[in-house]
Amino acid sequence: MRNESKICVVLDDWEKASFTPPAVLEELGSISQNVTFAEGKQFPDGAGWLDWLKAEKPEILISGWMTPGLPENTLEEVPELKYVCHLVGSIKNTIPEKLIQDGLIVTNWGNSVSRTIAESALMLAIAGLRRVSYWTMEMHTRGGWKERTSVVTGSVFGRKVGLHGFGAISQELRKLLVPFEVPVMTYSPSVPDSILEEKNVQRANSLEELFSSNDVIVELAALTEKNRGIVTEELLRMIPEGGVFVNVGRGAVVDEEALARIAEEGKIQVALDVYGEEPLPLDSPFRKLDQVLTQPHLGGPTVDRRQDASWYGLANIRRYLNGEELQSQITAEVSKRIT
Repeated sequence: MRNESKICVVLDDWEKASFTPPAVLEELGSISQNVTFAEGKQFPDGAGWLDWLKAEKPEILISGWMTPGLPENTLEEVPELKYVCHLVGSIKNTIPEKLIQDGLIVTNWGNSVSRTIAESALMLAIAGLRRVSYWTMEMHTRGGWKERTSVVTGSVFGRKVGLHGFGAISQELRKLLVPFEVPVMTYSPSVPDSILEEKNVQRANSLEELFSSNDVIVELAALTEKNRGIVTEELLRMIPEGGVFVNVGRGAVVDEEALARIAEEGKIQVALDVYGEEPLPLDSPFRKLDQVLTQPHLGGPTVDRRQDASWYGLANIRRYLNGEELQSQITAEVSKRIT
């Protein structure tokens, strides 16, 4: 039996096309018979946004990248609003911390995107070792072709892989590495030994051990004040020659100026999806070096898999309506870290 709770979905057309394919809309309709849709662009610069919410009186708001930011007085003006099911990751510019402190329930896409980020990390590692960036530029802009006696490429097979951080994405990446039969090590002090044993992952006792002992380093540490800039030039120079440094976590964890210098030297390859400043400045050396493979922060769900976040969100809405514990709820403390 469908619930009568009012649900408002505020996604622009291009978001709706990928996040809410017909099967998702059908499931949403089975949850509530009282669903209204709007587009964020209906409210340029937020004009009319709060008035629309006051008129609609949603109990649940489904939001995305293009949903206008909620004013800090939203709960005073729209007391019916209890839960924001945010289909994407960061709540920055969408949900002020004050609203969470005032009792607004908020969830995001949580671990539903972990497998696609892990997939991207594996792709970047393979592409880095095979020097895809170099060969693309060589063939596209310089008319080049291989000289058999001077080709330098590598494979994941036979390598050692180090993961900085062992959260949900690293654990999904560990699964993808199984066919390569490679030893995997992680530096993640807070993760219990039992989990590492279960996943067949060796613990590194220091970052120095992690970086010096592995050919492939995948950066997945959370961005905390303690971790800001923690990957130093000294650590990066410990990666064995012929290795690759992959970052699909947070750019600010790394000394990027040092990384660019080391990449230019050519002893290791670099593959990046995230940067300390985004969009990546046009004058960034990362845009110019053949040794660096770049993506414009595309490591999350591919367009065809954005629906994973929606299925995850709909499951949370059912939990909310049934009075059950929600997955990936964003507390005030969590919001400080992810924004």
